[in-house]
Amino acid sequence: MRLDLILLPGARELLAAHARELPQRDDLCGAFCGVLALHAAGIDEHDSEPLDQDAVALAAGSVVSALADPGSLPFDEQGRRDYRLELPFINDASRSGTTASGLLDAIEELSGRRLAAIPYRGPWTAMTLGGLFDAAAALERPATLLANLATRHLWGSRAGTAELLGYLLDGRLEGPEPDWDVGHFVCLIGRVRGPGGSLYGVADTYPSLGRAGVHLQPEERLVRAIERRDMPEGGIIAVVSSKDAPSVRASAAALGLREGPWDNGSAIAETER
Repeated sequence: MRLDLILLPGARELLAAHARELPQRDDLCGAFCGVLALHAAGIDEHDSEPLDQDAVALAAGSVVSALADPGSLPFDEQGRRDYRLELPFINDASRSGTTASGLLDAIEELSGRRLAAIPYRGPWTAMTLGGLFDAAAALERPATLLANLATRHLWGSRAGTAELLGYLLDGRLEGPEPDWDVGHFVCLIGRVRGPGGSLYGVADTYPSLGRAGVHLQPEERLVRAIERRDMPEGGIIAVVSSKDAPSVRASAAALGLREGPWDNGSAIAETER
């Protein structure tokens, strides 16, 4: 019996940055993932200033809920509001966070256009998710996939060995209940493929999720989470070298993926001033 492991190029650098940056500050999951994509590509500063999740949030027009909302956090997380920069607040917590379009602009601007942030809205199936992952994995330069998903459709992040092997070897989808229920950004870092199915590696934004913020998700559950049929739309942002953007776009077009940003329900700072 054989298992096949593939890491996206730049995954080790992303995970090193992930360990340094954890946990996300409140409402900054998109900005947290954006800065990981930048660090994975070796981009650590902009205009001689260090790049962190606050810098990405400011560039992306992220908005922060005026009051802390502990109910939106995973179990055992207390939240983090030690913002390094002054970010705009919003009273409606349901609209806090980072838009897909704002995140695209921030990544490209802060990378000095060395990176392309390409948004895909779907349709999401095992084939299209796997095909986009394969296109990113085939690159020599760093590539990061930022997934904007609904956590309610994922496995709980602490699946045991028996559950993981049961899925990989036999295709059994029975796993732990979801940890929480929000719209969320995560980074996909790799894939383990077995005769029963494929597990995707997820770099999440809180250390209580999985092992120090890293966990595995079955392909079927991940596809359902990215579809976000029962909440505002989601998708995947492929962050690649600008030199690699044409090949990624060609692969995505061949898969039938629709390119373009989506409305995930978050407001953008300019509309709140």
